[in-house]
Amino acid sequence: MPKLINNQSRPFRYKAHRKIFIIAAEGRRTEPQYFNRFNSSKSVIHIECLKSGTDSAPRDVLKRMRTRIKEKGLNDGDEAWLVVDRDHWDEAQLKELLAWSRARDNYGFALSNPNFEYWLLLHFEEGDDVPNAAVCASRLKRHLPGYDKSIVSDRLMPGVGAAVDRARRKDTPPCADWPRATGTTVYKLVEKLL
Repeated sequence: MPKLINNQSRPFRYKAHRKIFIIAAEGRRTEPQYFNRFNSSKSVIHIECLKSGTDSAPRDVLKRMRTRIKEKGLNDGDEAWLVVDRDHWDEAQLKELLAWSRARDNYGFALSNPNFEYWLLLHFEEGDDVPNAAVCASRLKRHLPGYDKSIVSDRLMPGVGAAVDRARRKDTPPCADWPRATGTTVYKLVEKLL
């Protein structure tokens, strides 16, 4: 039986901690809109996407995350994830993010090659033969006519499970760091959100 406080007739109820996922992403619109769709009053998780402004280099993404953790901390059960595109970033920039993500068990690093839109494309199709960001955008617009980076459609959410399956199959064997060819490791984060 729950403990009664001050002889009140109502039992005292402990509020369960909601697991928090802090996500620092390269994109300032698409990624926050996408990940915030996993938030709901009924879920046991809370997504906090850090705003990027115009600074999108990997080092800037990492700096935002470090600042957030320094200011507010991170509970043991919570997770902090860096989400970036392969774009034109060099190996040294990406290795810095990877090294950070390996420092603690509740840190993560997800990369999409060529870009985050590739992850979105996997919600609709296998994503084969996508050599660059332009082809990726063109193919995504077949499924989401009028798509632009400032609007993430509700039509994506029914395909989340399929996207996870497709990305996992393409990541076989699982890459040790990030996809060198077309692919994404965003599925690792989304699996945890689900």
